[in-house]
This record gives sequence, C-alpha cells and structure tokens, in this order.
Amino acid sequence: MPQFRAALAALVAVMLMPGVATPPRAQDWNDARAMALVTRATERRARQLADTGLTDYTATALGSLTFLAQVGEGFPDPPKVVKADQIALEVYWRAPNHSKQLILGRRDTLLLPTDIEYHRDHLGIVQNNFPEIIRLGDGDEVRDVPHPLSAAGIRAYDYAITDSLRIEVPGQVIEVFEVRVRPKDSRAPAAVGSVYLSRADAQVVRMAFSFTRAALLDQQLEDVAIVLDNALIEERFWLPRRQEIEIRRTGTWLDFPARGIIRGGFEICCYRINDGTPPSVRFAGPEIDLAPPQRRAAYRFEEPLKTIVPPDLATASSDELTRVQARAAELVGQAALARARRGALLAGSVSDLVRVNRSEGLSLGAGVRRTLDPTTDLALSVRYGFSDERWKGAVRLTTRRTTRYSVRLSAFDELRDASDVAEASGLRNSVAAQEFGVDFTEPYRVRGLELRQEYRMTPNILASLAWARERSDSALVEATPARGSYRPLFSARHSVGWRMEAGLTMTPRPLLGGGIEGALSVRVRGVARDNWPTRVTAHLEYEHPVGSGSIVSSTFGGVADDMFPQDLLRAGGPITGPGYGAHQFVSRVLVSQHLEWRFSVPFAAIPIGRWGRSPGRATLAPFAAVVAQEERSESGSRPVAGYPSVGAGLLVFFNLVRLDVARGLRNGRWTFGVDLARDLWRIL
Repeated sequence: MPQFRAALAALVAVMLMPGVATPPRAQDWNDARAMALVTRATERRARQLADTGLTDYTATALGSLTFLAQVGEGFPDPPKVVKADQIALEVYWRAPNHSKQLILGRRDTLLLPTDIEYHRDHLGIVQNNFPEIIRLGDGDEVRDVPHPLSAAGIRAYDYAITDSLRIEVPGQVIEVFEVRVRPKDSRAPAAVGSVYLSRADAQVVRMAFSFTRAALLDQQLEDVAIVLDNALIEERFWLPRRQEIEIRRTGTWLDFPARGIIRGGFEICCYRINDGTPPSVRFAGPEIDLAPPQRRAAYRFEEPLKTIVPPDLATASSDELTRVQARAAELVGQAALARARRGALLAGSVSDLVRVNRSEGLSLGAGVRRTLDPTTDLALSVRYGFSDERWKGAVRLTTRRTTRYSVRLSAFDELRDASDVAEASGLRNSVAAQEFGVDFTEPYRVRGLELRQEYRMTPNILASLAWARERSDSALVEATPARGSYRPLFSARHSVGWRMEAGLTMTPRPLLGGGIEGALSVRVRGVARDNWPTRVTAHLEYEHPVGSGSIVSSTFGGVADDMFPQDLLRAGGPITGPGYGAHQFVSRVLVSQHLEWRFSVPFAAIPIGRWGRSPGRATLAPFAAVVAQEERSESGSRPVAGYPSVGAGLLVFFNLVRLDVARGLRNGRWTFGVDLARDLWRIL
C-alpha cells in the first residue's frame, strides 16, 4: 500500500513541526522603542482620559453568556451547550472614572439540567480596558494582577514590539503596534499576552491575554482567556467595541474527564458622546445592576431566542481565544500556566471503575495520577476480573511540551476491544451483559510498551502517531450471565511484534468555514504490524439542517489484512447494523452506513425540581442503515453483499435518553434498546 506509506510519512512530518511560533529574541525585550511606547500608553491611562475632551458617554451592549460541558479523556469532541443567556445593557460612563451598567433585558434557554449562577461581572462589559489592578469573577477567579499598562505593571512585566498593523477607519489609516507582554517572574500573579497600541498616540486598540497559574485563585480553573477590542468613536476616542472571554474549569479531587466552560461575548454600539448623564443614573452601588422593573418589562429583544444558542457543530473554542492561550504558553512556558495537581484519583469513565463483559465478568478498577511537574504526570491504573481471576493494569507517563503537543510512554497488560465503533455505552453494555448475555465488545489480551505522540494542528484537527511492541493473545469466555448465554469470543492470533499506528481526527466543524450549512467529523486510522500495512479505517459523521430538523449520517468503513483476526472489520448492533446481532458481520472489507432524520415532536414535560421542567418536546429519528461486506464463497471468490435495515429512535428528557427499535431486512430480526445519548458515552 504505497498510498498508506506516503500518508504516514506526511503525518510523521506534521508531528515533527514546531508547536508555536518563534518568540521574540532576547535582545528585543524591553528595548528603547518598546519601553517608550509602553510608557506613553501608561501615562495616558493614568490621566483617565481627562484631557481628551471626553466627559461622558452612553452606549448599548448586546451579548450572551453560554455555559458548556465537555467530556471524554483528552476532551476529543467539541463542548456542548448546556445553558445560554442573552443580555442587553445600557452603559454609562462619566469622567474621571465612573461607570454604571444597567441590565435592560435578560433571557435564557436551558438545553441540559443545570443550576449554574454567574458572577456579577460576567454580566457586563469591561470599561477602560480594566483598572490598574485586574479582577475577574468578582475577585474569586482572578485578583491582584497588575495591569500591563500601569506604574506597577512596568516594574512587573517585560515588553517587546513584534508586529505592526494598519487599520482602516472612515477617513484615516491608523498604524498599530503589537506589544507582547510577559511577567518578569512567571510564578507571580500576572497577565500574559499582547496589547495593541496606536503608533500616533499610544491609545489601547486591543488587548488579548491569559493569566499565569498564580493569578488563578480558584483551584478548579484550568485557564482564562480574554480579548478586548476598541473602536475609534467620532474619530477621537477609543472606546469598547467587542469583548470575548472564556473560563474553563475541571475538578480537583477526582481526575475525571469532565469540563465546564463559561464563554461570554458582547458587542457595544450606539455611542452618545458628551450628551450628559441622565439624572436618574446613580453611580453609587454595584457597577452592574438591574434596570428598574418597568424598564425591564418594556424591553424586547429583536432576534429570536434560538439565535443566541451556538449550534452544537460550532461550539469549539474560537480560534481567537485559542491563539491567546498558545501565545501565553509561548511567552512563559506551559509550566507557568498548568495547574499543579500533586495527586488525584483517576477515572476516565464509569466503566473504568466497574464493568461487566463475557471475559472478565464483573471487574473493578481504580487509578491514580501523580503530577511530577506542571507539564508531566504519571498515571497508574489496575483492574481485577472476578470471573477470569486476573489482574490487569497500565502505567502511563505523559509530558506536554506545549498546549498542542504531547508525548506518552505506556506499559500495559489489559483487555483491548477489537471493534472500531462502540455499539452501546459502557453502562448499557454492562447491564446487558450481566442480565441478558448481550456483550457488544470483542475483548482480547494485549501486553506491551507504547510511545504515542499527539499534535493539535488546529483547534479542530488532531494528529497522532504511535509505536508499540506488544504481545497479543485470545481471551476466553469466563463469565455467566443472569439469563441466556454468551456468544463465543473470536480467536485472536497469537503474535509478538511491532505495531505502528497513525491517526487524524477532525472534530465537527462547519463545512468550508461555514459557507455551506452542515458539519463533518472525520476519524482516519491506519495500523501496520512489523512494517507491513494491515488495516486502514475511516469514520465520518455529517449533520445537515433540514427545515426544523436535521439529517444525520454516520459512515464507517475500511480494509484490512486477514492475517490477524483482531484486525478484521466488525459491524452489527445498534449503531453500525441495527436489526442484526452484535458484530454479526466480520470481514476484511466492510462499509456501514446509518442515515436518520431528526425532528421535534410534542412530548410530556418532566418536573426536575429546582431546575424547572424538561422541554415539552422530544426528538423523533426514523432511520435506515445498510452494511456491505466482502464475503468469501465456496468457489473462493469474494462477492460484496448488502444487509439493509430500518427503524426509529426517540430522544427524550433534553435528548439525553434514546429509545430505539429496528428491523434487519435480510435475515435480520427485531431489536429494541434504551441508552443514554452518545455525547455521554465517553464517560460511561
């Protein structure tokens, strides 16, 4: 397979690419030009705009706050929207530095159960590019960080001019310098990133920065990124135009792959300059406050509520905020940004703690992760099966040179699943295996060593490359279900040798940058044993809106060498072959296609306590599927045969629970199933 080798060579080249751009040279930091520009900008801020002719202004701001959740080891999929709020503000400012923001309107939509509350300052905009000391989350998230353009900041930071830009505004062209900012002491609470200053008068045009680990007071915080854009108003005053912030949190005591994200953004417009402040506006009290009840009752949003909810297919972190984090890692190193976690209980999913399959029966697992330094950690996991009476385990050492590149060395003795596509969640599989003798996994034994590299080429594209020396053996059916009996396990080929694996994953994103409605997710994986290509697989998922619903397509296929039974392609089950038996189809050439139409239908609303009620709607998903595989005939030929099926799914309770019924149309049968949404499978 020369094409496979060429693709593998290209992937190796990608893995060796540097993760970030080259930082400024040592002699560029704090040179005379940079310090002169920063000093001018700092002095201008210190005058609080008093000498610019700006005495007051009024503006309006429209924005949103979105709470998202992300699950799965390494967070491979984009986050999903849980709750979204739309906020309308009236903004007042009066010299020298008085600010008041009134919330005229606020509405929200709940897509998943949550009772999250936001800090007050997340509900408004940042005035004057922050005061001398930066605070976020009412001081609970970030506190006591000196502003890069302040008297204390000049003593605390290094500066370097790295780029110049030309901004065209009506009637003039403005030259802007990008000044990179890093703390002199990366262990101190500080901002890290860039400020953009106009060359003529050192006004702040833009700020884009993150924070050192020491600046983040909440131990659950992973990172914070913020971008502030200003606009030239009346060709004289640089005032807030657009703001964006992202705050990411994970747990501390249990190393479980679940993350919460708060993402906020505001657009500010409609300035009225030096018209005076209405007498009704009082600058006393909290800066961000509710407007009087009668004004809030009279306010109407112009756009439909659904427009504030980012589509699931476009909820990955914006490229802008990702660049802010990458720039921070470039300037101070990943060690200054990473959260120090000396030790934590490790659980990649519920099934890592307890599961049932036909080889182990009931098995219990546990793990612990130990942080050796801010960029390196050591993880140990063990498992015991009560039916096979065997211990399994793994040791993994992971180092993250940058936010985009990681290397992991592993030693393992464990069961590996020979199937490529999960047919059910781990929770459903355990219940079905224990109670009904239905196991959707294909376990076989593997022990060995592996070196794996992962490189995030863009926020949506991840490349991986792995080398392993391993020994493979068959597993045996050791367990007995409560009802029925288990189907036999396949006979894996006993082998000792090298395995090389290359993968490329593109998480869901709009096609052609959003030029075409719909989104595509792609996973391509190639495996070679002892330097000979043995299998190449691809998994594509596509979603396209149709009216008030959507068309969802899932395609899996590939080719494999039949020398190793564990490398053959498998299909059959709720995902790849509904209406047929679990992994009924095994072949060296196989394609599975699943196509369904999802649309909303009325359904009973379910009370959920303090969260209110679930939506009075459900999602109906009629579908059709087909499996095409190469089959060996008695004459030795290899014809291709197709196995179609039809069925329907019903998603209820925030689309978290799915009920399926299907019928295989060619020697198939009726099948029924209940499972949780596939978005949750990674932690089940």
